[in-house]
Formats: sequence, C-alpha cells, structure tokens
Amino acid sequence: MRCLMISTEKLPVPPVRGGAIQTYIHAVAPRLAQHHKVGVVGVTDPELPERETRDGVIYWRVPGGPFPLYLKRVLTLLEPLRDRVDVVHVFNRPRLVLPVRKVLPGSRIILSLHNEMFRPEKIDPDEARAAIGEVERIVTVSDFIGRGVAALYPEAEPKVQTIYSGVDLDRFLPIWTPEARRIRQRLKAEHGLGRGPVLLYVGRISPKKGVDVLVRALGPVAERYPGAVLVLVGSKWYGEDRISDYVAYVRALAARAPVKVYSTGYVPADQVHEWFTTGDLFLCASQWEEPLARVHYEAMAAGLPIITTARGGNPEVVQGQGNGVVVEDPANPRAFADAMLRLLDDDGLRYQMGRRGRQLAEERYSWDRVATDIRSVWERG
Repeated sequence: MRCLMISTEKLPVPPVRGGAIQTYIHAVAPRLAQHHKVGVVGVTDPELPERETRDGVIYWRVPGGPFPLYLKRVLTLLEPLRDRVDVVHVFNRPRLVLPVRKVLPGSRIILSLHNEMFRPEKIDPDEARAAIGEVERIVTVSDFIGRGVAALYPEAEPKVQTIYSGVDLDRFLPIWTPEARRIRQRLKAEHGLGRGPVLLYVGRISPKKGVDVLVRALGPVAERYPGAVLVLVGSKWYGEDRISDYVAYVRALAARAPVKVYSTGYVPADQVHEWFTTGDLFLCASQWEEPLARVHYEAMAAGLPIITTARGGNPEVVQGQGNGVVVEDPANPRAFADAMLRLLDDDGLRYQMGRRGRQLAEERYSWDRVATDIRSVWERG
C-alpha cells in the first residue's frame, strides 16, 4: 500500500528538536516502510532538506508556522498525489481531516491523537463530527484520550483504539549495564552531582509539569539524604533555552533548596537518553490531565523506578504494574516527599521496580510492537 503520515506544524521529523509525536513517527515509519511505501509530511528545519529518502521513507517538508498556513502548504503538496495514496495517517490535527479528504477523496484516513484535540476550544463541534465521520479509525496514545473523545462524541467510540507508544530499547540502557554505569560516572563527575541519590526529572519546565512541586518537596528528603541531588533535564520549550517567568521562579526556589538542584537547560534530543543513567528515581509531577508522557517509557527502559501523578493517562502504565508509585495528590509536595523517601529507604524495592519497568518496556513498549499495531490498522481496510 501507499501510505502517507502527516505530522504537526510545530517540530520537524526526524525529531532534531525533540517532540513526542515526531519521535513516534520517526521510530515507526522505517519499520512500516519494510511492508508498505511510506511517506512523511512535516515541517522544514535548517538541519534537514526539503525532500529526502531516509531508511526507506520519503520525507516532504514545508514551512511550519500558524496552522492555517501549514494547512495550505500541506494541501498544495498533496494535490499532485490525488489517487496515489491508499492510506493517510493524520497525527493530532483533526482539523486536517476534512481538507485532506477534499484533496484525496479516494484515500482511507486514520487519525492519531496524542492530546485532547477534540475539545470545543480546539475544533468546532460540527467540524469535529464531520471529521469523525470521515476517519476510519481514531488511534489514541492512552485510554484517557479515547474516553475523552467518546464522552464528547459517542459516535466516535467504535472507531477509537488505544495504541500505547514505545521506546528505543537500544538507546535507553538499563542503569545496571556496564555502559550505562560508565555514562553515569562521566556525567556525575562532569556536572558535580556528588555521590548521593539522584532524583531525575526530564521534560519541559512549565507550570503544568509541576517542577516547582518537586523542588518544594525536597525538605523532608534533605533531612535523611543531605547528599541527594534533584536533576532537572529540559527547558521551557523544545529546541530552545529561553528563561520564562516560570523557569526563573523554579531557579529561585532551587537556589533556596536544602539539597542541590542541578538544571541542565535544553539538552539535544540525541543526548537526552544519557541523562537517564544518572537517576536513582524518575519523577513525573504533571499537574494537568496529561495524555501520557512518553518519559514514562524511557524511564522504564532505563530501569528506573517511577513516581508519577494520578493525572490523565500517566497512571495507565504504572498503577498496579509494579514499576513505580502513583501520587494521588499531585499538588502536595509532602506527597511527593513521602513517595521519594519510601523508595530511597528501600534499595530492594527500587531494584525490583526498575527491573520490572525494563521487563515491561521489552514486553509491551518496543517500537516494533507499535509499528505492528499500526500495520494492523492500515491493513484492516
């Protein structure tokens, strides 16, 4: 089959600036190209050509910018492909569905959702219903996202299917492997992280990610583990290192914290995996109803026990899985402190959870499995 994947307007594929959707497409497209002719439409970037073939996948890139401009550019690109595409897989932009249908009237359309993109502030309800009518399947990254679509538009429920995301099992090394230990020693020495336990956060530094809650949770930890270090890997936004008001606020809190807080700032996407080797615990402090942060899969692959929040889809890969702890009161720093101390005080439990996380990553969350699931959707028609 001739299949086309359309990414969003904000970040390029491959994910040279990061991004969960871009990482997803980049990982599965070459695997799918082993079975079908696959093209990817995305945005331009100074590091990438406007058109290339890589790993058997054809990439077309147009300038990004505001969605209406990106939509116009994508449609112009698609016009010559009329009657030449069997399956169009649109990522996270239901507002693309109807325009794509007009340009490619004979193609089957699949929609993947990585966020709550059917909320009324995102798409007009009439357009949403029409888009749902045009798509064959709505693939979601979590049951939480699927339930949200069905609650707003019950007619969508038969089309909704959860396909959990994946992780590069070769790139994210378990912390007990010799190579991971070498990377850990190097990074800890280079950045002065000391010999105490490392509490690791990886992600954007924004209010809805709750980084300030983690910093404010350090008091009780410091009483028992004065050598502990909270490592914050990330910046305000992908690919840049601007200091927002919130970043400045977190840094001010960190300056008064009772243990060291080390902020890396922006780390290029091809280096982030190394930071997972430094952790003893992985922390996700999401305050919003997060679809399901992909850092959970990366922490599992790295063999790190996870502390996450009862928000959105995050608990779906931790609750009852034996690989971490779910904080039910995410805004409460003491709740995070208690969870951290529970794991820091029990070496055996941390080891057990880390091993279980790696096992889950290998059994359930490989990119091969994700690609196989997508193939089953594409080939259903």
